[in-house]
Amino acid sequence: MIGRLLQLQREGGRGVVLTVIAGDGAGSKLLVVEGGETVGNGPPDLAEHADELIRGGRNDTLELERRTIFAEVYGPPPRLFVYGAVDTAEALAAAARLLGWTTVVADARAKFATRERIRSADELLVAWPEEAFAQVAPDHATAIVVLTHDDKFDLPALELALASDAFYVGLIGGRRNQERKRQRLREAGVSEDAIDRIAGPCGLDLGAQSVPETALSILSEALAARNRRSGGPLRDRRERIHA
Repeated sequence: MIGRLLQLQREGGRGVVLTVIAGDGAGSKLLVVEGGETVGNGPPDLAEHADELIRGGRNDTLELERRTIFAEVYGPPPRLFVYGAVDTAEALAAAARLLGWTTVVADARAKFATRERIRSADELLVAWPEEAFAQVAPDHATAIVVLTHDDKFDLPALELALASDAFYVGLIGGRRNQERKRQRLREAGVSEDAIDRIAGPCGLDLGAQSVPETALSILSEALAARNRRSGGPLRDRRERIHA
């Protein structure tokens, strides 16, 4: 199992090690690789919980019938993919790096997508949306934010984002433009369920004014979405804070 786990980490794959810590089969382990491959002597039925755990991206303890399971998730960090190399993109990339996320910023406009302007991104692409999305291949561990304010970039980027498994799709801009773009997506054949995935205007209501404040607002909403939280005040939460 250790060899397969090391290989998985070298390749940038994802998986979860499920260890029975109490109950039937205590001490046994099962590695479940994303896609279904299993390695180990743990109960095979544990594999049915693997996909949700891998998508959650966090270690957890499960109380199952007759067993207590510790789930240890392995995989690369979440990614933030920003289309539109504007000032907010640099602020988002800088903030996301503090979380340990990998950051990619793309723009078809070469004069904007420069290292002088976007210093904090791990990867910087000069590409139209179709090419950029093909290179990035966003998955369930990717947050996407569209910042260009230009339909020729925004609309194809949104279509591609909504066709992906990204856990967050944010669109900057006022409510009138938000609704106009949603209507354009409907006319292009995008389903209402898909359009409802757009977080727009993106960000939590923090009263943000500056570019760094706006980036904090957007990234906070993306983090809440990844953790399946509403982003409201902790004092209003009735469940355990770290549940």
